[in-house]
Amino acid sequence: MKNKFLILISFLILFSNLTAQDNGTLRGFVADSLSGEALPYANVYIKELNRGANTDFRGYFIIASLPSSKLTVIISYVGYKSQQIIVKIEPDKVYDVKIRLASTNIQLRTIEAIGERVAKENDTDLSLQRITIRDLENLPKGVELDIFRALQTMPGVQTGGDVSARYFVRGSASNENLILLDNTPIYNPYHAMGILSAIDPDMISSMEFYKGGFPVDYTGRLSSVLKINTKNGNKNSVSGKAGLSLLTAKLFSEGPFPGGSYVLSGRKNYSDVVLKKFRNDNSVPSDFYDVFAKINIADDNFMTGAKFSLSTFFSADKVMNENPLLEDFQWKNNTLEFNYFQLSDTPLFYQIDISLSSFSGEKIPNESGSKFMKNEFNEYSMHADFNYVYDSKDVLAGGFKITEVYSLQTLTNNIGQMSTTELKGVSLSAYVKYQWLRNSFIGSDIGIRAHGTRLAGSGAKFLVEPRANFTLRIIPEIALKGSWGLFMQDLVTISDENETVLIFEPWVITPLYLTPPTAIHYITGIEINPSPNLSFDIEGYYKIMHNLALVNDKKTFVSDPDLIPGSGEAYGLEFQTKYELHPFNFTVSYSWMKALRVVRGITYPPRFDSRNNVNLTLEAGLGSGWSASAMWIYSSGLPFTQITGYYDKLSPIQLGDNPFLLNSYSPFRMLSTTNLGRLPDYHRLDLSLSKKIQIDHFKMSLDLSILNVYDRKNLFYFRRDTGVRVNMLPFLPSVNIKVEL
Repeated sequence: MKNKFLILISFLILFSNLTAQDNGTLRGFVADSLSGEALPYANVYIKELNRGANTDFRGYFIIASLPSSKLTVIISYVGYKSQQIIVKIEPDKVYDVKIRLASTNIQLRTIEAIGERVAKENDTDLSLQRITIRDLENLPKGVELDIFRALQTMPGVQTGGDVSARYFVRGSASNENLILLDNTPIYNPYHAMGILSAIDPDMISSMEFYKGGFPVDYTGRLSSVLKINTKNGNKNSVSGKAGLSLLTAKLFSEGPFPGGSYVLSGRKNYSDVVLKKFRNDNSVPSDFYDVFAKINIADDNFMTGAKFSLSTFFSADKVMNENPLLEDFQWKNNTLEFNYFQLSDTPLFYQIDISLSSFSGEKIPNESGSKFMKNEFNEYSMHADFNYVYDSKDVLAGGFKITEVYSLQTLTNNIGQMSTTELKGVSLSAYVKYQWLRNSFIGSDIGIRAHGTRLAGSGAKFLVEPRANFTLRIIPEIALKGSWGLFMQDLVTISDENETVLIFEPWVITPLYLTPPTAIHYITGIEINPSPNLSFDIEGYYKIMHNLALVNDKKTFVSDPDLIPGSGEAYGLEFQTKYELHPFNFTVSYSWMKALRVVRGITYPPRFDSRNNVNLTLEAGLGSGWSASAMWIYSSGLPFTQITGYYDKLSPIQLGDNPFLLNSYSPFRMLSTTNLGRLPDYHRLDLSLSKKIQIDHFKMSLDLSILNVYDRKNLFYFRRDTGVRVNMLPFLPSVNIKVEL
């Protein structure tokens, strides 16, 4: 397989008809000096040429087309001491360096800002947010730091409320977000009835979040991509962490072994004291855990330039009520992934990835009167990718992916009849893209992905996804950006628009009677950086969606379809400005958005259609290990379906069991037009204060947070059976303690 893959790469490179120049290439790896952990998105700046690059999520960088001479290279990273080295570039050779940066409280913002600006001159990164865990640590943590809730502070990202970590991006449903743990998709990564994510931040190195217009490297979703890159582990010494919040206890360990390193993380809940605050002080019998383990092998004595990793992730939740009138839930996520990454003697790297992702969930109605639901879903995939950097600085990339999916779902219709559907399919896709980066003032990323699939419905055999991203830097301080693309999704979920609290969504292959959903993105933006410590970003977008698989809320008989086709559109405007004046960082973001769905000729706003959203964040480093932050959030009221009345209903099943027992009628709700009503506006203020203590190798951090400082009574919903008002989070103080050795 390796030889065939190299032959394919060589053919594509030769086919491009680009010849090498008498220049050299600088390639390097940037890591923490103590742990050896990669430093993603570090700045690499060549002083004499005023050129630069950022490291990728693995900590690697490549700068091609360098003249044969001695050059001064400055490497910087927030929270680390910058380092300056001299390199001697020779013609037609790759000069490899490994840089170890030492952590420090001194942040040389000028060098970092200049290096970042130079590296991004023609970067086609519209709608992309690169996030390190250091970026998140100063935000108010609430119950505890949660990566999905951190995303909800970004413009264009909506939330269903305090009680859910589920997020909605630019007018699309949550099932249209691709969530990757390294390169493996996770299908229901939520704990405690969706209140927080199932992924512990301690195991994460960095994240890449595309709000739209993502390149052809990614496929299978209509809206967004969140790629979570996990740590590789301490390569120099064994270390560990223990953390305790009002909700969970967790342990983390990492360390070296001959030729490699390991990471082990585990988390378990032990109390529902905080969860009660999410449920109007009602007990939440939620029991959950998550475990992550990873081993990495990188030994040049074994294979030069190669890295191997094997990782696994488990999470499980149970919600078991003692009251038989309440339904129970249980669900699990399991993943297994093997990755092989290879550098060569040329500006080329490639990787092969094999993974398994499975999800199972069950809703047990007991005597609640709700509908039984069960779902099993397994995905097996193998994909290979390569990346080649030319002397011209242009980049050629490509790859292929093979996926096999199995889904089994059991649903109950409106009259209590159960139906089971079992589906299986295989998909093969390949992509190629070319990045034009040879000119500092203009950049483009143009690619196409072709699918041969039996996953999608309607007997679809062949689908194509072309995409393009452009950047035009008018002057060094101003850049115009644009993006267009076609996106396809052949895996969908069954979720009711009228569900108030969404526990989990059953995943299925698009049924054969439906055409696979598609979306077209049109995005434009302007980036303004008038000074190293001030930036403005404005983006506008229009997204149109076809063949959306929506729940058939009028299903009566087993033969009726579970899903029916619909369409939709979303458009909006986003604004964000950041101002840094040591020791303060101030961020202001605003977004306006409108989303619509059309089904059976009826147009309505989806439940996540929040028109106006504002986020104000202030972070401050107070010195001596102290830091503080404040965040104020505002959003327009969300749509909901109103109740117009009740009537007594006697189902055919009841009639068949006892035709003379007329007292067996049960009340049935009559609902108004879907999402015709609007909840009141939402806003709250969160505060956080943190202290870090270090004595020799012993480290401790203490985080104090207050959610909803002025105790705003934000309405969540009215219970449809009793009419009782249910609010979102009240005034809620919390504490987190973490100890590290």
